[in-house]
Amino acid sequence: MVRFPYRLGDLQPSGPAETVVAGLPQGGHWTRDVVFSEDGGRMFVSIGSRSNVGERPIYAPWRSDAGRALVLAFTPEGKDQRFFATGLRNCVGMAVQPRTGELWCSVNERDGLGDDLVPDFVTRVREGAFYGWPWFYIGGNQDPRHVGEEAALRNQVSVPDVLLQPHSASMEMAFYDHDQFPAEYRGDIFAAFHGSWNRSRRTGYKVVRVLLKNGQPTGEYEDFLTGFVANDTNVWARPVGVAVAPDGSLLISEDGNGSIWRVSYRGNKHS
Repeated sequence: MVRFPYRLGDLQPSGPAETVVAGLPQGGHWTRDVVFSEDGGRMFVSIGSRSNVGERPIYAPWRSDAGRALVLAFTPEGKDQRFFATGLRNCVGMAVQPRTGELWCSVNERDGLGDDLVPDFVTRVREGAFYGWPWFYIGGNQDPRHVGEEAALRNQVSVPDVLLQPHSASMEMAFYDHDQFPAEYRGDIFAAFHGSWNRSRRTGYKVVRVLLKNGQPTGEYEDFLTGFVANDTNVWARPVGVAVAPDGSLLISEDGNGSIWRVSYRGNKHS
């Protein structure tokens, strides 16, 4: 992890990059996310797994997953490294909920169990919690590729807050804390679905709104921005990043064509 010196309005860094954390794992799902706590006192870094489901090193030595599939916590200076939460196969996107200060993860779950397993998810991440990977999913459901392993952990698995259609490949997310959109959007989450190859019929390729009520997840989400799938063999956009602009509009990056979309609200329609 490196830090670049910027001031508000700068188009270029004012100096060279400074290494904040060295020696993080490489390969696999390793280029993930970094966010800071509301008070600025903690830095959270997510690191994905190297493998799909913790394949045994005896068969594939390069797939060692020690110290991965988790969220680490540091000071902003990169000191005092700690495990914050574990068993998260691939926490691609993180966000801190305004007002509550809770850390959230957008997680890509494992492949290889068919079209309808295992659900991706968006969830609050509790300090010290274990989310099951690679042995279990959605609580104590056993992955058939790890039958009989780590049975003592079955009852310790935290159940995610919001389950997503399997293989949606949820990426970045952002809390909507502005007032350009109608009042009912305030406090909800916008999440980008990149879309996955591991399904007979395409899913994902859209931006969804994850519903919260009084700051608490309801377990529901709904489509917000769609239309990127041409047919089952072609798509023309793959959403990746989501951010809320200072004016309250929504900015969405996609890597199918390298575009950034802006969604704003005017009267009774979106533009």
